[in-house]
Amino acid sequence: MVKRNVYLDNTPLEEAVGKYLDRLREIGALKPLSGELIPVDEALGRVTAEPVFAQVSSPHYHACAMDGMAVKAENTFKATETNPVRLKVGSGAFPVDTGDPLPDGCDAVIMIEQVHLTADNEIEIIAAASPWQHVRPLGEDIVATEMIVPANHLLRPMDIGGLLAGGVTEIRVCRQPVVTVMPTGTELVQPGTELKKGDIIEYNSRVIWGLVREWGGHAVRSAITADKYDNLKEQIWNAVEESDIVVVNAGSSAGSEDYTSAIVRELGEVVVHGVAIKPGKPVVLGVIADKPVLGIPGYPVSAILDCELFLKPVVTAKAGIYPAARPGLTASLSRKIVSPQGVDEFVRVKLGRVGERVIATPISRGAGVLTSLIRADGILKIPRFVEGHDAGAEVEVELLRDKNEIENTLVIIGSHDVSLDILGNLLRQMYPGRSLSSAHVGSLGGLLALRRGEAHLAGVHLLDEDSGEYNIAYVDKLLPGVPVVLINLVYREQGFMVPRGNPRSVRTFVDLARPNMRFINRQKGAGTRILLDYYLKKEGVDPEDIEGYDREEYTHMAVAAAVAGGSADVGLGIRAAANALKLDFVPITEERYDLVIPQAHWDTGHIQSLLGVLNDPGFRTAVESLGGYSTRATGQEVFRRN
Repeated sequence: MVKRNVYLDNTPLEEAVGKYLDRLREIGALKPLSGELIPVDEALGRVTAEPVFAQVSSPHYHACAMDGMAVKAENTFKATETNPVRLKVGSGAFPVDTGDPLPDGCDAVIMIEQVHLTADNEIEIIAAASPWQHVRPLGEDIVATEMIVPANHLLRPMDIGGLLAGGVTEIRVCRQPVVTVMPTGTELVQPGTELKKGDIIEYNSRVIWGLVREWGGHAVRSAITADKYDNLKEQIWNAVEESDIVVVNAGSSAGSEDYTSAIVRELGEVVVHGVAIKPGKPVVLGVIADKPVLGIPGYPVSAILDCELFLKPVVTAKAGIYPAARPGLTASLSRKIVSPQGVDEFVRVKLGRVGERVIATPISRGAGVLTSLIRADGILKIPRFVEGHDAGAEVEVELLRDKNEIENTLVIIGSHDVSLDILGNLLRQMYPGRSLSSAHVGSLGGLLALRRGEAHLAGVHLLDEDSGEYNIAYVDKLLPGVPVVLINLVYREQGFMVPRGNPRSVRTFVDLARPNMRFINRQKGAGTRILLDYYLKKEGVDPEDIEGYDREEYTHMAVAAAVAGGSADVGLGIRAAANALKLDFVPITEERYDLVIPQAHWDTGHIQSLLGVLNDPGFRTAVESLGGYSTRATGQEVFRRN
């Protein structure tokens, strides 16, 4: 039986980084790699291994800088408007074009626009020309033997031009570190494989490969290696022999098939195993044969964070690159974040400017939620001795996108609807540069966000029990006195989402209370939750009799996924979500989903762009194709309070 080292440290982040980098410096593993000679044409983005000196001057002759006539300046000194000087073309004046060599005996060029050609093949000059006027003297730009770029210089497009202008066609650059990325796990399959239960598509190595390339390394992806100790040990050793850095993806924790730490310890040295961060704690920072070897978790958010914190400084150092820190800004949190003490937590957020403030909305914090990486505009670091931040707190956010993109982001907070994805896509297509940030906190949460000034608009579908009407009563209650406009987004069908064939024969809300009927609910404050409670009260069903009433999800798609995955028998949601996951649907009612827009934002470019999308026929066609939607009133004003 293979002996594993299951002990995980809880080393503070700064200490872990410092300890590992110090150890790598001690063994010389952070030095830029020896240089290699490559064509200048292929050197963009590489780092110079030595200073580069010009082999020729640029220009390498006296060059005419204008179209005109080349002359000897002293022959024009007496020229005035009343007493012009005449020079014979071909002896005292010579026609030249921009870039031509300056004719012998000449030291100035008169622009063609200032030359008057007489009938006697002479030019008439009415103003004196100064010596070296409109002439690029030899070496004006670069002088032979002059240094063009220093060592440890990241080559840019303009540097390539300067090198070629200086006669340099080959250049010695730091060799890019070869980074082998090893995906491991018996459960992994290559993309495109027909999936069976338990299979996990292997994509982490592709993501890490791309990061390594961005950081100046040469990434190599190895084949998937199964979780067998001896085989893993052999493959890790082979990778060490063939690479400058090795990254083992998965197997870094303390599970029954997590062997990375034990193998690194057997073949070399484990400097750190376990860092007090969330996500990404079970990282292995090791050395084998004086080469960095890192073991990172399999969950994508953990893996990528660990790569940014621990792999990036190693790759860039060995590549001779000194990356600038990401820019940051101050933002206000749209909702409270609770964070465990004792770990530095990294939370990805969506950002958008609302009025004078930038609003940061936390995205799902699950270590396996790959889409959180795609959607994120920035990262908020919560220090290990802080328990979190309250809603409205000002925090520093490290940016992952350009500030201009954040300034052009429309922030909608409220109820989830599938059509918002179509809205965001068409907004970007029809109004390039604009984007949509959508946070799903429920209809009530959206109205409260408007009250706090944290969104441009809110998506709501709140049924008032007394009147049977949607949304207006809640706007009056939660936004009293605030001038607002309600614009209809869609009418949509709500009903029971059930597996194909409706095996539990769900028809009414009374059926939800049957024995062993597993229900999945929406979160408190969601319009769908309010709709559920309305019907339960109407039909005399006690929520305590429903198994799963307290099990909550934040989107219709998450509810549909729970039913499709077999962990629930039924959920309440929209037909479009049921259609997307090939579920059956039992319709209950049609509801009105509106967009609540404070008039303070009405005339802004954000809202006018939004209205442009809502009134586009392509939007309506795309929404109705999802099923369960009516766009009969889309874009129409439902209510206005001045």
